[in-house]
Amino acid sequence: MSRVDDLYHPRVLELAADIPHVGRLPDADGSATKVSRVCGSTVTVDLALEHGRIARFAIEPKACALGQAAAAVLAMHAIGSSPDDIRAAREALAAMLKAGAAPPSGQFWELRHLEGVRNYPQRHASTLLAFEAAAAALDMAEAKARAPA
Repeated sequence: MSRVDDLYHPRVLELAADIPHVGRLPDADGSATKVSRVCGSTVTVDLALEHGRIARFAIEPKACALGQAAAAVLAMHAIGSSPDDIRAAREALAAMLKAGAAPPSGQFWELRHLEGVRNYPQRHASTLLAFEAAAAALDMAEAKARAPA
């Protein structure tokens, strides 16, 4: 298998082609857009929290197949997740890519399909975009919840 095949194997392409919850939430508690300066990929995440968990979620990815695959894994499991779940997955994905750590486990286990990105540092930012946008949207939602009415 070639090195490109390590990046774009069939499951990565399947994930990239089937992203759930694509669109926008007009009444989101938190929204964030992240852009990769390297390739210009963008991902916008809107979400709403109820009882400390993500109750509604929407994502608008305009990214390469790698970024879209990560967005798909996030979108598949965001609803019902806690902010800590999302942040832990972001940290595990970053550690897998940048520090050679083991792939994420638990509900975000399919991020392991992106392990080949580790050898392409120029692709790390676009692969992390969805999780970075989700973390920023969570920060906004949590700040809104703490603000006096």
